[in-house]
Amino acid sequence: MRVDLTAVRGLRFDDGTPVTAASGLAPFGDGWLVAQDDATAAAWQRPGGVVPVRLLPPVEGHDRFSEAAGTKSLKPDLETACPVEADGREAVLLLGSGSTDRRMRGVLVVLGGDRPSVRAADLGPLYAAVADRLGVPAGQLNLEGASRAGDVLRWYQRGNRAAGVPSAGVEVPLPDLVAVLLGRADPGSVRLGAVHVLDLGEVAGVGLAVTDAVALPDGRELLSAAAEDTPNAVDDGPVVATALVLADGGRVLDVAPVPEVEGRVAKVEGLALRGTDGDRVDLLAVVDADDPELPSPQVDLTVTLG
Repeated sequence: MRVDLTAVRGLRFDDGTPVTAASGLAPFGDGWLVAQDDATAAAWQRPGGVVPVRLLPPVEGHDRFSEAAGTKSLKPDLETACPVEADGREAVLLLGSGSTDRRMRGVLVVLGGDRPSVRAADLGPLYAAVADRLGVPAGQLNLEGASRAGDVLRWYQRGNRAAGVPSAGVEVPLPDLVAVLLGRADPGSVRLGAVHVLDLGEVAGVGLAVTDAVALPDGRELLSAAAEDTPNAVDDGPVVATALVLADGGRVLDVAPVPEVEGRVAKVEGLALRGTDGDRVDLLAVVDADDPELPSPQVDLTVTLG
């Protein structure tokens, strides 16, 4: 398998402010909805520009969060963006990482003209059930990505080899989860399915761990993975390498490095499928620059499956 980078763009809103900490993306209307893990708004990228979509109210008066400002602990940390349907309408489901109590919310953005509707819900009981199902100890839950195959969401724990926590995915029925966001079911009622544990290997002594995933038409998945040297699920650390992983359930079939972006390791945190042609897969990806002043790069990737 080979990964080629064919284009790079810095993401900015129409007013020139940067889209930062891009952590997930999904098709939405005539464009893409990009999650920012350091903000209460997403970025709706359309042919005519990029506009913010408010997802959550301010937290203690803040809409953006950073370690430098002393507000990192307040952020909702929305890490996952997945295309879904809500009452027959196109929508995107965004999910927090679950790494703290504040980060256990879900948001449903439903397409409706130029002003999408937004529903949010506290999913604490669901996160507790996922942690139990995955066998993840308290303080190490870190759900950073997901893929969709039909009516099933495969929700991925970003592992931490240093802490003895593997990367793993748990299957969740999407209709049940959407019903919770629409206020028709309790978070604790969502049934959890099969678990798939993955060993992605390591680079320079640092374990690769899942940051997002996308399903391929043949049922396999491409996962983005980062080797980030951090002791826990909250603190950032140096990223020594990133890769794409071809997987089938719990089996790792192939691993290939992601090219650097402008001379830096590209911490890919969001993947979306643009198309396939035989062994060629075209992806759109977003990169978290881990800098609140820098626009997140959006990159075009071409994967040749071997």
